[in-house]
Amino acid sequence: MASLGIITRKLLFSLLTIASILFFLSWFFVLRSTSIDTSLFSNTNTNPLPVVNNGNFEARIRNRAILNDSVEEEEAELSQKEDGVKCNTKNTAILKVYMYDLAPEFHFELLDWKAQGGSVWPDITKNIPQYPGGLNLQHSIEYWLTLDLLASEIPNIPRASSVIRVHNSSEADLIFVPFFASLSYNKFSKKTPHKKKGNDRVLQDKLVDYVTNQELWKQSQGKDHFIVAHHPNSLLSARMKLWRTTFILSDFGRYPPNIANVDKDVIAPYKHVIKPYVNDTSDFDTRPTLLYFQGAIYRKDGGFARQELFYLLKDEKDVHFTFGSVQRNGINKATQGMHASKFCLNIAGDTPSSNRLFDAIVSHCVPVIISDEIELPYEDVLDYSEFCIFVRTSDAVKEHYLINLIRSIKKDEWTRKRDRLKEVEDFFKFQYPSKEGDAVQMIWQAVARKVPAMRLKIHKSKRFSHTTTKKEQGLKSIPSPRNFW
Repeated sequence: MASLGIITRKLLFSLLTIASILFFLSWFFVLRSTSIDTSLFSNTNTNPLPVVNNGNFEARIRNRAILNDSVEEEEAELSQKEDGVKCNTKNTAILKVYMYDLAPEFHFELLDWKAQGGSVWPDITKNIPQYPGGLNLQHSIEYWLTLDLLASEIPNIPRASSVIRVHNSSEADLIFVPFFASLSYNKFSKKTPHKKKGNDRVLQDKLVDYVTNQELWKQSQGKDHFIVAHHPNSLLSARMKLWRTTFILSDFGRYPPNIANVDKDVIAPYKHVIKPYVNDTSDFDTRPTLLYFQGAIYRKDGGFARQELFYLLKDEKDVHFTFGSVQRNGINKATQGMHASKFCLNIAGDTPSSNRLFDAIVSHCVPVIISDEIELPYEDVLDYSEFCIFVRTSDAVKEHYLINLIRSIKKDEWTRKRDRLKEVEDFFKFQYPSKEGDAVQMIWQAVARKVPAMRLKIHKSKRFSHTTTKKEQGLKSIPSPRNFW
């Protein structure tokens, strides 16, 4: 019995020893394999992965997938930063747009162009109808977008390539309704004697009747359509019936949120009216005017701040704050004034926005924005705080607040903002043919960023479409503040 106990103890000791050896060997191989795995990643990739846990293989694979998915985006951003422009304007895809062949009365006929031979569109290789000047130009956005779509079909016109026109609607990302709504309002908003409706209202009614009877509209209820209504009063009647469509607007000042909102619609810049500052060699010391404003002083709605600021600033030295208009050489005077000023006031008027901001940008005059409800073009990709100063209205109208703030901004800070203005000014320039990174291309890219949300809404709306009753269809025609679509 004693000898049997000794043998049992020796056997247990041997088993324990073997188990310990195997345990240490297994840890050795695990550590070794982990080390080899890490070295493989670091040796085959010049940009090591941001691994949170070196021992978690699955986490590293996920990180690698995320990294690879974003390589093109990061390279595009780096390329833009090397050029001194932080806003990523590189085209990752071409937007395909189907444009209705609306009758000329809705677009170029408003520019006194006469259709010939049954043609709907002018031959822009021979003659481009000119848009009227003055303040009409500030809302001419639909004109530039339509020209760009027409030019996309002509191979010998040098232009940027954010968008192309397609004639097969099944290939299109979006459907464009080419109504020159702002021009129609400017020309025909007043009622004609002995007529119940002005010509602008007549055109809007005809537009609604045409569009809503199109099969493409019926398929999506307009969710994949877009239309430009840049003048705040344009499309005043039709907007209530076309509310599902994407609007391209100057702001939301005269729209209820269930008709237009930042999630659904696109804010586009005004066409600047004053002349850009070409070959600008001025600096902080050679611009004699500290703060500049010239325009209508007494406004309604949100524009009360203008008159308050007028009385606060009118006696300040090196501040120009006067009434002005386009009449009596007003545009040339504003051009000279902005080019000679360090800061330019952009104060809310009848609506939150005005072309004054974009005049300031092309003048390299640092904008001072006093408009609490303002929405800005392409702000999802552009940081306005880099070249603008924002002041709450409640603060701006306090005695001495605004002038003390402006005087506290020194030469170095002003110069940084002015330099950034020079970098971004092309984003706000309209031209034909359009060029890479100009206002036309930036608007197309902003529209393209709305496409995924449009598709999501369209797909979700089809879930129960086969069971929808006529009564429910009638209720869906009424926009709800809780459902902007």
